[in-house]
Amino acid sequence: MNHSHLRTVYGSGGPYATVYLEGRTPSADAETQLRLRWSELRDQLSESGAEESLLESIDAIILVDEPTEVHTDGRTIVANSQGVLLDEHWDAALGDGDAAHYGDVPELGAYLRQESRQFDVVLVIAGQDGAAVRELSVTPDRERIENEPVHVTGDNDEDINKPRRGAYSHNQIRRRVDEIIKDNARAVADFIDRLITDHAPDAVVLAGEVQGRTVVKAELSVRAEELLHEISEGGNDDDGAEEAIDVAVRTLVTRLAGEREAENSERLAESKAHDRAVEGHAEVAKAVERGAVATLLLDDAEAAEGEAGIIAQAVLSSAEIGLSHEPMSEGIAAILRYDVGAALAD
Repeated sequence: MNHSHLRTVYGSGGPYATVYLEGRTPSADAETQLRLRWSELRDQLSESGAEESLLESIDAIILVDEPTEVHTDGRTIVANSQGVLLDEHWDAALGDGDAAHYGDVPELGAYLRQESRQFDVVLVIAGQDGAAVRELSVTPDRERIENEPVHVTGDNDEDINKPRRGAYSHNQIRRRVDEIIKDNARAVADFIDRLITDHAPDAVVLAGEVQGRTVVKAELSVRAEELLHEISEGGNDDDGAEEAIDVAVRTLVTRLAGEREAENSERLAESKAHDRAVEGHAEVAKAVERGAVATLLLDDAEAAEGEAGIIAQAVLSSAEIGLSHEPMSEGIAAILRYDVGAALAD
C-alpha cells in the first residue's frame, strides 16, 4: 500500500510524540477513564522530554467536551513542536492497550499494520426500489467505520407497489414495473461508478434481496464487476439483516487481507529468486537509505527492532509498505527497485 499521505508527517522534523489510544466499550464514565488513560501517557511523554506545548496540542485532541468518540473509536496521534500532524480515528494498537513514544521518528508500525489490513468497501444493499449505498472502512479486527448511507433510485418517483386500475392490463402493469426497476438499477450502477472514480474502493459488495441484486448486477460496468463480491444477507425477510451484513463483510475482508498478505509473500519469494530482495535489519536499512526499496514488508504481527527509522525512510522515498505472514529474517524484508548488487554496492 502507498502511504504518501504520511510524507508531510515524516518531513516535518522531530522529535515526535506518538500516542496510541485503543478503542474501548462505551461507558457512562468514558470521560473519567479517558482522562486517566491520557494522564498516564502524558506523564510518560513528559518524562521522556516532550515539551509542555507539544503535550497541550494533544490535550486539545483527547480532552474534548464529548469524549465518547475518542474513547470508543480510539486514536493514533503524532505531534511535534509544530502541533498535531496526524490524528486518526483508529484502534491502531491492535488490542495491545494504550501506548506513548517520544523520539526522532514517529512510531507508526502498529498504525501501518492495521492500515495495511484496511479495505475501503462500497456496500450496496439492493432492492427493487433502488439501493442503500454505504462507504465503509473495514479491517478483520475492527467494527466498520462508515459514512451516512445514501438511498439511490432512478428519476421516476412512481411507486412500483401502488395499485393500478382502469385501462391498465396485467401485462402493461408488469412492463411498467419492470421499466421502473431497471431505471432504478441503472441509477445505482451509475452512482457506484462515480464512487469508484472518486474514491477508488478496494471492493464493491452487493447485498439485499435476490431480485434487487440480480437487476443491479446486470447494469454494473466492467470496472465495477471487477471489484464485485456478492453476499446473500440483507433481504427484506432477514430479521437480523444488519448484523448478518456486518459479519459477512468482515468475513470477506478477512479473506481479502489474507490474500493480500499471501500475494506479498509470493512477490518476496519471486524477487529473492531474481536477486531483487533483501531481508534483515542491516540490509533493508541500507537499501531503503539509498532509495532502492520498492516495497517494504513488515511482519504481520510483531514489530522488528528499529523498524521506525526504516519505515520513515521508506515513506519518504515513496516505497509501498505491506505485510507478510511468512517468516522473514529479523521480521523485515524489502522488494527492490533493482538488483541486490546495485542496491547494496559501496
